[in-house]
Amino acid sequence: MRFALIAAAALAFVSAPLAAQEPKRGGTLVMGQSVPTSQFNNAIASGTAVMVPGAQLFASPLMHDENWNPKPYLAESWEIAPDALSVTLRLRKNAVFHDGKPITSEDVAFSILAIRDNHPFNTMLRPVESVDTPDAHTAVIRLKSPHPAILYAMGPPLMPILPKHIYGDGKPIKQHPANTRDVVGSGPFRLVDVKPGDQFVLERFDKFFMPGMPYLDRIIMKVYPDSQTSILEFEAGRLHMQPFFNRVLELERAKGNAQLGLTNKGYEAVGGINWLLFNTKKKPFDDIRVRQAVAHAIDRDFIVKALHKGLSKVATGPIHSGFPQYSSDVTSYKYDLKKAEQLLEEAGLKKGADGMRLKITCDYYPGDEDGQKRLAEYMKPALKRVGIDVEVRAPADFAAWAKRMAEKDFDISMDAAFAWGDPVIGVHRTYLSSNIRPLVFTNNAQYVNAKVDEILAAAEREPDAAKRKTLYADFQKIVTADVPLYWLTELPYHTIYNKKVRNVPTTIWGSASPMMDVWLAD
Repeated sequence: MRFALIAAAALAFVSAPLAAQEPKRGGTLVMGQSVPTSQFNNAIASGTAVMVPGAQLFASPLMHDENWNPKPYLAESWEIAPDALSVTLRLRKNAVFHDGKPITSEDVAFSILAIRDNHPFNTMLRPVESVDTPDAHTAVIRLKSPHPAILYAMGPPLMPILPKHIYGDGKPIKQHPANTRDVVGSGPFRLVDVKPGDQFVLERFDKFFMPGMPYLDRIIMKVYPDSQTSILEFEAGRLHMQPFFNRVLELERAKGNAQLGLTNKGYEAVGGINWLLFNTKKKPFDDIRVRQAVAHAIDRDFIVKALHKGLSKVATGPIHSGFPQYSSDVTSYKYDLKKAEQLLEEAGLKKGADGMRLKITCDYYPGDEDGQKRLAEYMKPALKRVGIDVEVRAPADFAAWAKRMAEKDFDISMDAAFAWGDPVIGVHRTYLSSNIRPLVFTNNAQYVNAKVDEILAAAEREPDAAKRKTLYADFQKIVTADVPLYWLTELPYHTIYNKKVRNVPTTIWGSASPMMDVWLAD
């Protein structure tokens, strides 16, 4: 596969749709986010709170359009070898870091290996063996096996190009001071001010390698943990855009405001799914019949229609329906209270005098009211109908919930994860037995199935799309039968924006891509 794509093509990709709209240079965009950003280096962390700002601060080798096509960015062209065991990147010669030092292939090599060794998505770059640097503007990624996800792994949320002269100073990268202050980036904006827990400010980098970009003078990213406050700020004109928004009542309210727009475009590669996570190593959820019973006791249609007002969609399994690897040939669990009670009886869980069979806790990921909190609260009446008494444990903050997940200190938990462009990147981590680790967003169900491990290992290196699809179909069939998680809904994310915001990000990465072409009309 060869991509003879040049810098001019990249400029056309960014600029062509803007010409007709006569973009205006300047202005300050105020963006909302529900979870505060604690550090800015998306080479070592995942989540929208770091990936969105990271994509503004750091350039990546590639971008992607709304049709999943890779486009030039820091790499003006690239080539995949016929044996699929190397990828050659040809870098721009005019790119500099925010401190003025040239971006070279040494920085690219350093960054790729740092991501491979430190990012929580440990399958994302696992096949990378080394990175050669034959000259200052050529980097050759050497692979131990074909890696069909590599072009998505080089996208804006996942592969920031870091300055080796800053991060290669011998200090541990996960604790490096440049993660949180004095950040030296390679992207269209630079970090100029941080108020921890409240907001941070990005300003245009005037020496950015794409001429005339970005349009905005600055971006202020401000924390609004309460979605009602976000809407009030929108209505007052103080907030211009907030991505990853799925609060049903506020979305309905925004629809009725002539000054505001909504779009669900820009989340295709995110592939977000809400699920109920079982601790399969803890009784009684080590018994598949108990997990199946809980699945039969949950009315997913009610969640979509009543709780989400039709904004979400039932999730049938571990892969989002928008992904090419999706299969509908899975084990399904229709809402059936009699079947649920039968399975609980077979598992030896008898009703007591109070009508309850057992008492469990349900935790939930904070910061997502409709996607997590309300669904966790729904579990209490839903499971009570079959004799399971649920205590919903509200987390003090994300760190408290993440600690419980890392320590496996839970019975069930409302959770969600993103696929990030390819199952290798965002799906495998939840099901591989080798990824049972004391970290959040890993295999926290502690699910072990040797056949699943074997299938995912094959899918990770299979270059043929049709054969990959078959492997993933087998994977989905097995996992839905084992039900270590119960997949509830595909996340109904939307971006709310003031209509004076033009070119709202709608590529597959949405706001987790460089917002260099966003501008503000009068």
